[in-house]
Amino acid sequence: MGGAVVDDGLPGVKAPDGGWGWAVLAGGFVITGFSYAFPKAVSVFFKELIREFGVGYSDTAWISSLLLAMLYGTGPLCSVLVNKFGCRPVMMVGGLFASLGMILASFATSIIHIYLCTGVITGLGLALNFQPSLIMLNRYFREKRPLANGLAAAGSPVALCCLSPLGQILQYHYGWRGGFLILGGMLLNCCACGALMRPLLPPKKPQELDESTAAEEKKPQPKKKLLDFSVFKDRGFVIYTISASIMVLGLFVPPVFVVNYAKGLGYEDTKSALLLTILGFVDMFARPACGLIAGMKWVRPRSVYLFSFAIIFNGCTDLIGSQANNYAGLVVFCIFFGMSYGMVGALQFEVLMAIVGTEKFSSAIGLVLLMEAIAVLVGPPGAGRLLDATHQYMYVFLLAGCEVTLSAIVITLGNFFCIKRKQEDPEAKLEMAVNAAEKHVLNGRVEVEEDNEDEEELKGKENGNVSAVMMVKEMGNKGGEENTSL
Repeated sequence: MGGAVVDDGLPGVKAPDGGWGWAVLAGGFVITGFSYAFPKAVSVFFKELIREFGVGYSDTAWISSLLLAMLYGTGPLCSVLVNKFGCRPVMMVGGLFASLGMILASFATSIIHIYLCTGVITGLGLALNFQPSLIMLNRYFREKRPLANGLAAAGSPVALCCLSPLGQILQYHYGWRGGFLILGGMLLNCCACGALMRPLLPPKKPQELDESTAAEEKKPQPKKKLLDFSVFKDRGFVIYTISASIMVLGLFVPPVFVVNYAKGLGYEDTKSALLLTILGFVDMFARPACGLIAGMKWVRPRSVYLFSFAIIFNGCTDLIGSQANNYAGLVVFCIFFGMSYGMVGALQFEVLMAIVGTEKFSSAIGLVLLMEAIAVLVGPPGAGRLLDATHQYMYVFLLAGCEVTLSAIVITLGNFFCIKRKQEDPEAKLEMAVNAAEKHVLNGRVEVEEDNEDEEELKGKENGNVSAVMMVKEMGNKGGEENTSL
């Protein structure tokens, strides 16, 4: 978590950072919008469902809860399917499931049928689209990945601003059954988005390498794990998972309760509902802006600290917003909450991608979403029980703020103490090894120089002795010649 994993995409394939990647980004934008906004948009039909089946609001609220539980809880299943079949077929089948669930729900005769069709089948279909779209985005973008994540995440507030009014119009003109049927048809667009997820192909190899590559392909390749649990050996991943699970306990609480908070202060329904529109509008621009900042050269290696800042910003906004006692205070709270919520949404998967890398991301995101699913099912209901016990929204917002702030402290301290030290130790050892090697080389040079000097001296002595012998021999020869001549 202290340093980002450098990815080259699939083996032998470089991320294009553009080109067809923009089409993949457009598909991810639509998928993210459907996945996050649909559970909230369906709540528009709750009053009609209460009248139709004679149930309470808590019974209809289970529809949204099941949608979110399937979106998060089926993460490992999505990872296995993606690793086995690939992203494109999984997404297209998921689009069919999402559409089929809403179409079948339009013929429901009891609330249980809607649980099974909308909650389980549509929820599974959206899950099979959401996770593969993030994986493909990670494969198509490397240098521009933070910006791509921010733009794709902006699909959530945009879709929420569009689907909620659309749901009200459909309910008014066609009733809840006709609305469900039309929304089911709209979800078929997930299949079109899935078709955009074209897998990256390795570059063409020269003809000279054909024989060698053919020989390599004949060799038995190790089987790819359908769900790689080795990510838990990475300290960064473990710290991120713990922090994200704590964060989700309180992250979704304020958007759920802020409208009722305003109603509790005595403001009318339309004015109270406007708060969510303000929040979504700010969130819409905060996500791509944060992605643009996270992509800067100086910021990107420190993206985990920017993520920590976004979380603590969100937590402090909850804590301060709990003291709001008028409409103006709630408007200011929604503006700052939208900013911080957008920052978290833009960075959460970018940081995870940087921690585990491309090859393990498909398994890592499935396991993280499974852990978050538990927190999603515990957080809002727990806040609801606290509200029933205290009848004060202030305590609900304080609890949410404390949970989110705690997660920021966990990820910051974990990164600073655990991961940073882990990275510094090999560097220190490497530096010591380099110094030792340099000393060894220097000592070797000195010894070699001394040996060379000794050899030169010996050679000099030997040369001197040889020259002296030659001189004696020459003198002897000359003396012999003189004697002979005499």
